[in-house]
Amino acid sequence: MGDDHSADSPTPESRAPWERPLADPSYREAQSGRPRRLPPRQPPPERRPPEPPAAPEHRAPVERTEPSRHDSGRIGRRAAGGPTEALSVADLVKKVAEDDASDPEKTETIPPIDERQPPPPGVPPRKTPPAAPPAAPPSEPPQSTPEPERVADSAETTAVPQVVGNPGTTRLALNKTRKRKRLRAAGRAVVALVAVVALAGTGIVWGYLRSTEGKFDQIAALDTESTDIVDAVGQTGDETYLIVGTDTRAGASGEVGAGTIDDAEGSRADTVMLVNIPADRSRVVAVSFPRDLDVERPVCQGWDNDSGSYTGETFPAADGDKLNATYALGGPKCLVKVIQKMSGLKIGHFVGMDFAGFESMVNEIGGVKVCTTQPLEDDVLGTVLPQAGTQMLDGKTALNFVRARHVEAEGNGDYGRINRQQRFLSALLRGALSSQVLLNPGKLNGFINAFTRDTFVENIDTKSLVTLGRSLQNVDAGAVTFLTVPTAGTTEWGNEIPRTDDIKAIFRAIIDDEALPGEKRAEPLPSNAPEPQAAPPAPETVQAVDPSSVTVQVSNASGESGLAATVADNLAAEGFQIYNVGNYTGTSSETVIRFSPGHEAEAATLASSFPGAVLEATTGLGTVVEVALGSSFSGTVQTPSPIDTPLNVSDVRIGQPEDAEIPADLAVVNAGDTSCD
Repeated sequence: MGDDHSADSPTPESRAPWERPLADPSYREAQSGRPRRLPPRQPPPERRPPEPPAAPEHRAPVERTEPSRHDSGRIGRRAAGGPTEALSVADLVKKVAEDDASDPEKTETIPPIDERQPPPPGVPPRKTPPAAPPAAPPSEPPQSTPEPERVADSAETTAVPQVVGNPGTTRLALNKTRKRKRLRAAGRAVVALVAVVALAGTGIVWGYLRSTEGKFDQIAALDTESTDIVDAVGQTGDETYLIVGTDTRAGASGEVGAGTIDDAEGSRADTVMLVNIPADRSRVVAVSFPRDLDVERPVCQGWDNDSGSYTGETFPAADGDKLNATYALGGPKCLVKVIQKMSGLKIGHFVGMDFAGFESMVNEIGGVKVCTTQPLEDDVLGTVLPQAGTQMLDGKTALNFVRARHVEAEGNGDYGRINRQQRFLSALLRGALSSQVLLNPGKLNGFINAFTRDTFVENIDTKSLVTLGRSLQNVDAGAVTFLTVPTAGTTEWGNEIPRTDDIKAIFRAIIDDEALPGEKRAEPLPSNAPEPQAAPPAPETVQAVDPSSVTVQVSNASGESGLAATVADNLAAEGFQIYNVGNYTGTSSETVIRFSPGHEAEAATLASSFPGAVLEATTGLGTVVEVALGSSFSGTVQTPSPIDTPLNVSDVRIGQPEDAEIPADLAVVNAGDTSCD
């Protein structure tokens, strides 16, 4: 490039377009087709070459900075620029309509070519060169108003929502026609997560959610391959969410009355809920865990809540730890491990929210109406509700309502608080799904922006929310049940002692889709389809198949730690395909091969590796064959029978699992219950 001005250097036309410096006079002369008439040192004429097409406008990224006091305390969230963008629904509707007419990503605008004078002889026809940066900034600033300097989120102006349609007629008509449907959908799920899911029913809301794609703050939390998962095959198609309300005093959370970092540093899991939605989407179950629950903490990597990242520090396993302290040390990953081991559920989604996020979402929908039978006085927070009865709570009051746990009138500490949380969340869902929010552009706009701005998640995105929301359209409020894990007193350190057997029974009932106390599922609709014909009798003999065609779930029913993983390795060495490894829902002395009807050959082939195993036909396994290792298992996996070897399957029993014995004193709240008691 340094010899461009020498006598023997080639003309700019011999270079590729992207190699020609825009400041080169000969380049501009060749492109315009006109000889250069100005002296070499004279400034160029005012006419500038055509500008390349403008790229679609995007919000400029903001340089990562230290979290301010107006932030949630987690770097990379509201300070990141993207999540703080506020869009109105009216603007979104216009945007979606424009997107349908023309896809901006596929449309390319070609700048006009100056054809007033043909190119000189020997010069190829002009092509639009790629855009290149200017060699130097312009000598004078542009005559336009400079973009204001970005300041903290507290000073950021929110876009004013625009009303869509005629509020005097359209809204009233929609209220009348959709009122019953939204009332039935009021209990579709839990907290703001499923409120957002339920809003995904129309094309406009789908476009709105699509505009928020990428604004979720993604973190690492899940362990979907854990051996603590019970009956992974039986949970196929289920959706399980761990929802955590964090007790952090940093950033914006310290400015909403939650206290300061001088009161408590770091972050704790103040509210922990495990939400399960079965594959048939017939119900929603939310199980609350007391914050002071006594747990066994596994080996955990350190967690820095302020930055939202894991540290290089490692904490050893420990007994007698509190559940909320587990989160404080090891963050979402450690908490997921503890809850997954206690429940046996396969946690596939994580949602976390801090104090500021909770308050913001309540305010965005105009408050939440609750009913109490007595005033609420807390020894730490003071007067929360000065009077009883039905009243509308704003974000600040609602936060204290769900946080208060030193209420002498209740006399049950954290359990009174959990009950209030469950009742409040039921009311929050009813409010978020009401016509006052769904048909109010401002509230809808603010609610969804608050959700995407104030949460940190894993495996949560627009597509999954829309899909789940559509699948839950027919779930009644009565089919949404809140439970609380039972405990038996406290330790000398104040830890709540879990009733392990009762907790296992609760989650076994959830996994097996058994009816729960207070649950009111909708009656199945009558079908005009003919009754299914009886299945043909099962064969008495089958031929062994190739082990590589058999997919196996290895479950440990022996109580011996690590047995399932060892057997899975041995089966894989014999050619079997391993689906998953985990624990069985109970214990057994015998080894059982479980399969769905029609897969007798695969089951018999697997059973040939476990002499003495019992074949059991069941439902819900699909093409997977499960081996439940009993305490009588010798520990040796034999080589399976050769392909096409005749195998006897005449002695197959039909599996009849016993219903789990759910404790009679289980604390239950049904989302369909609107009584004030």
